[in-house]
Amino acid sequence: MPEAVQNIYAKRKLGKSDVSVTSLGFGTVPLAGFKAKASYADFERVIKAAYDGGVRYFDCAPMYGFGKAEYYLGHALRELGIRNDVVVSTKVGRVLKAASKVKKLDTVYGIEWVDPLPFLDTYDYTYDGIMRSFEDSQTRLALDYIDVLLVHDLGVAWHRDQADVYWDQIRKSGYKALDELRSSGAVSALGLGVNETESVVTVAREFDIDCSLIAGRYTLLNHEPLVAAFDELKQRNVSVIAGGVFNSGILATGVKGRAVTYDYGAVPEAVVSKVRALETVCEKYGVPLGAAAIEFVLMHPAVATVVLGAQNVDEVRQNVAATSKSAPPEFWAELKQQGLLPENAPTVSLD
Repeated sequence: MPEAVQNIYAKRKLGKSDVSVTSLGFGTVPLAGFKAKASYADFERVIKAAYDGGVRYFDCAPMYGFGKAEYYLGHALRELGIRNDVVVSTKVGRVLKAASKVKKLDTVYGIEWVDPLPFLDTYDYTYDGIMRSFEDSQTRLALDYIDVLLVHDLGVAWHRDQADVYWDQIRKSGYKALDELRSSGAVSALGLGVNETESVVTVAREFDIDCSLIAGRYTLLNHEPLVAAFDELKQRNVSVIAGGVFNSGILATGVKGRAVTYDYGAVPEAVVSKVRALETVCEKYGVPLGAAAIEFVLMHPAVATVVLGAQNVDEVRQNVAATSKSAPPEFWAELKQQGLLPENAPTVSLD
């Protein structure tokens, strides 16, 4: 297999904004206490390894460790002296309050953060809530500007029967806050950070956004956005920041991985069968499954970058190596011939 065909230093613009991101971005969830405790020293080492590997885009959110990801990331960027060289995104839609004063939210994935900061999140997509969330994030990050601001978990996939309540909030006043933040230069690009495509299309039809971080919806296993969503986003010049390209693990480790999961839950037998078939083709062409998972997503013209997390330096280096490789055309052709990918899936490298 050809080595170093993909160039992670190559940058793509986020919609109509002036923000450009590297094809590999770094997500801070694993370093905010997801399943394991991470110290600040661990955090800084991993951020440095990502930067040294060519990553120039870092994503965080108030939800991650209830403020810890933002607190650590901002400090690491200053300590390493790299703030002016990178793009930072964080999110609004949640306001953190003292854990002793509010009830813990029931969430879709029910993440139990290890050693989080002493706060809990409350949903708020109103004008005041978005402004409060943004200003609190600036304080935790200790940054005077934030490059990309994403509205977190807006839509039915996360809020279910309460979705209309939060849609009402953002339509009545939340959009106004976002517009003011971008118009004032406090942020350079706006978008969503969600686990669905429908809400992104809905917002793009109502409000001028630049991008959206969409997790787990376009992968080697999930192709639904090819039906119409990604085409519409591309036409509207809304760039996709792709997260969850391993579907929470199984596309990184394969079916034999330790404690393998699919979208943070048990792996359905149909998914196991499909991954086994993918692995067979990968072995035939000498293509690592994880590398194929990354490249597949990056080949879609609507996608600007793939965001990957890591808990240690070795994982960062593995991600960089995987992103720096490319599979031969015959590999993608066989996946389509076997029905593992739809015929209309883009399979030509953009870089």
